[in-house]
Amino acid sequence: MKLFLLVLLFLFPSLSWAEDVPWRHGFSLHEDLKYDEDFTHFEYVNPEAPKGGEIRLAGIGTFDSLNPFILRGTAPLGLGMIFETLTVQSQDEPFSEYGLIAESIQIPDDHSWVAFALRPEARFHDGSPITVDDVIFTLQILQTQGHPFYRAYYANVVSAEEVGPGEVRFNFGDSMNRELPLIVGQMPVLSKAYWQDREFDRTTLDIPLGSGPYRIARVDAGRSITYERVEDYWAADLPVNKGRHNFDRYRYEYYRDVNVALEAFKAGQYDFRQENVARLWASGYEGPALRQGRIIMEEIPHELPTGMQGFVFNTRRPAFRDPLVREALTEVFDFEWSNQNLFHGAYTRTRSYFSNSELASKGLPSPEELELLEPHRDRLPERIFTAEFQPPETDGTGNIRPNIRRALALLAEAGWSVSERDRQLRHSTTGELMEFEILLDSPTFERVCLPYVRNLERLGIAARVRTVDATQYQNRMNDFDFDMTVGLFPQSLSPGNEQRDFWTSESAATPGSRNIAGVRDQAVDELVDLIIAAPDRDSLISRTRALDRILLWNHYVVPHWHSRVFRVAYWDKFARPEISPKYGLPVDAWWVK
Repeated sequence: MKLFLLVLLFLFPSLSWAEDVPWRHGFSLHEDLKYDEDFTHFEYVNPEAPKGGEIRLAGIGTFDSLNPFILRGTAPLGLGMIFETLTVQSQDEPFSEYGLIAESIQIPDDHSWVAFALRPEARFHDGSPITVDDVIFTLQILQTQGHPFYRAYYANVVSAEEVGPGEVRFNFGDSMNRELPLIVGQMPVLSKAYWQDREFDRTTLDIPLGSGPYRIARVDAGRSITYERVEDYWAADLPVNKGRHNFDRYRYEYYRDVNVALEAFKAGQYDFRQENVARLWASGYEGPALRQGRIIMEEIPHELPTGMQGFVFNTRRPAFRDPLVREALTEVFDFEWSNQNLFHGAYTRTRSYFSNSELASKGLPSPEELELLEPHRDRLPERIFTAEFQPPETDGTGNIRPNIRRALALLAEAGWSVSERDRQLRHSTTGELMEFEILLDSPTFERVCLPYVRNLERLGIAARVRTVDATQYQNRMNDFDFDMTVGLFPQSLSPGNEQRDFWTSESAATPGSRNIAGVRDQAVDELVDLIIAAPDRDSLISRTRALDRILLWNHYVVPHWHSRVFRVAYWDKFARPEISPKYGLPVDAWWVK
């Protein structure tokens, strides 16, 4: 009998004793699931919420494609609502997912593969069933023709195969990546019948076939898009969807900049707005509608890691390859003055790529972190081992003479000095002028950049600000055609595969990646792999903190600021659940009163 089973495994390795792995309704990366298999809805929704009405929102710039899965083109907001995924992530757990297209999930103890049993009732909008063939096709086309982000995200998925009726298994080979089952679960499933005869890597304004709670009803290319709720949506009554998708319609209207969009909101041209500009939050909403209570402003606390926003150096540029230069330019960004004079004191200075979470480095490295950092000591800044990273500070008065002195000393060490002839900063050997452009896609940030430019001028640096339209900006970012820009590196409570796209040497050479800083560092590459393979929460924290220290002390960005609340303004036509989740802002659980 034993010999017979061994022969079976040799002939049919996909069996792999999968029958001994239990099927589950959900799975979590490092924690126990909050919701058991009999749960009826997430606790941050109202399962009795009424359906109906419309929510109108704003986009900035334009869009020119209805294919969000490729590098080319700019897709409209909300397009994800038409595509369904294998699983759904809950917003009140660090990283847990529950079945959607997948009715149940199998994961072995070694996380070497994941299997999904598809719901027989799962359907595309044309009534055709979602099949294993569709799932396998989706993986293959995203890996071969999708946006570079997807290629990096699914790089460790070796293959996908049908292992039973309605059952698909993803194999991970020798990869030690505990996050991969959840990453695969987030994959949107595309219709093979729809896409196989189309050019997937081309932009298109043809309405794609989806399977989600909404379909596209109207498109005015570049100006607006309207989604309508699918009345016979196959997954409407599943526990993961109960109390969600309550609006009959979503309409996105596009505006050329945020100031025009704000005035349109105050005039009642759209209903809901999440505000990211402190100045506007402090005074921009004043008017009759606010005074009369027709516009409501709320700050909703959250516990999400705030990630890193900052002025990002493109280290592919020769002038920015020296970390001493980058550190010098960090010295003259006067956050304290900006916070008082531009932001009404609304922000906290960002001191980590994982701020507002236990993943952020603090103090000196722990023994566990030292074990990770010591093998690279000769190639790392010494201060990683001797000091806690702190961004430069000022007294907030605008007097930054001490910072100027420190910056000039750092620049001199790097071979740059102010010419006595023209008072410009030049390289001591080549005579090259230090000049660069700060590339923006919105005029909103100009008021932040211009004071920084004035401080750079005090160093003899010829810096200028250039604002371009959204399409040109995206094209230039895809090609890394910029000197400095304002960048955002969002983070989750469970960092993993996305770190490859942010920081690795391979992504630095991949057009369209999010490694816009051009980070190329062997220690970073190894730590990213270790983060992805972290076997438990404690090791994930240590590895993330070690990575954080390397990124901070190499000064790839001039750190900005963050807020620990969602600032939302909306017309008084909506109601929302009493409980807000810690890790998200689920507007799809709101409803029209």
